[in-house]
Amino acid sequence: MLKKGITYMHEHTTIDLSEVKNNEDCRLDVFPETVKEFKKLYEKGVRNIIDVTNIGMGRSITYVQKVSEESGINIIFATGFYQDSFYPIQVFRETKEKLAERMIKEIVEGIKGTDAKAEIIGEIGTSYNKWTEAEKKVFEAVVIAHKETKKPISTHTSIGTLGHEQVEFFKKHEVDLNRVVIGHVDLTGDADYVLKMLREGVYVEFDTIGKESYMPDRVRAEMLKKIQDKGYIDKVLLSMDITRKSHLEYKGGLGYSYLLDTFVPLLQSYGITSESIDKMLIHNPRAFMEG
Repeated sequence: MLKKGITYMHEHTTIDLSEVKNNEDCRLDVFPETVKEFKKLYEKGVRNIIDVTNIGMGRSITYVQKVSEESGINIIFATGFYQDSFYPIQVFRETKEKLAERMIKEIVEGIKGTDAKAEIIGEIGTSYNKWTEAEKKVFEAVVIAHKETKKPISTHTSIGTLGHEQVEFFKKHEVDLNRVVIGHVDLTGDADYVLKMLREGVYVEFDTIGKESYMPDRVRAEMLKKIQDKGYIDKVLLSMDITRKSHLEYKGGLGYSYLLDTFVPLLQSYGITSESIDKMLIHNPRAFMEG
C-alpha cells in the first residue's frame, strides 16, 4: 500500500471548506500548482501522501488520481466524516449503523462509484473543547467500520483539545490503540499532555508544521525533543495539513516542501537525531498503516 520513501501523514490534495468558512481561499482546487509542488516533493524522496479529505469536504477522486499520476506520488484515500460544523446532512439523519455502512462500502467496494478504495478512516474530529452528539455518533460509527475492516483511524482535535478524551473513547470501545493516530497534538504546545497519550499506546501527529500563527515551530521542536528523550518517537507522525490556496508557494505560502527544507533542519538543531527523523517520516507511517 505505501511505497518505500517518505510519507506525509495528514494532507488534502483538494478540499473545499469555503462555504462554511465563508472564504474562497479555503477551496483548494489549483491543479497545476499542486502537481508542481508534489513533483518537487517526489524529488525530495516523498512517495506517499495520506489524503484525509472525506465525505462532505469537497473530495474529488478523479482530481486526486490525476495529481497522483502526474506527480508520481502514491496518494491514499480516506473515508469518514470530518467535524460537526462541516457534516453533510446524512450524519444528522442516519443511524450510526447506516453511517458505518457508508464507510465500509468506501473501503470494500470503492468511493463514489470508482475503483478507488479508502485505506484509512479519517479525519474524524471533535469540536473545540466540546464533543457534540453528532460527533459522538460519528465516532461510534467509526468503531463499527474499523472493527469490520481493520483500517486505521486518524482523528482531528480542534487546536489540540480533547485528545485525552478521544483516547479514552477508543479504550472504552476496545479499539486497538496501535491503530489510532490522534491529530494536531502539536497545537497543544504541551509535551506532557502528548506523552500521556503516547503512554496509552496511540500514535500522535505533529501535522500542522509551519502554522506559526497557531504554534511556533520551535515549540514543536522542543516538544519532539522531550518525546525523543522519553523514548516515544516511534509513535510520532509528521505532516503540514495544507488546506488553502494561500498555503501554496505560488501564493507566497510555505508550500509542502517546508517540512523537509526548513522544519527538519530546525529539528536537527534541537538535537533530534537522523534516526528519529527517519522514523517519523518513513518507518512510523508504514508501521501505523500496516498495523
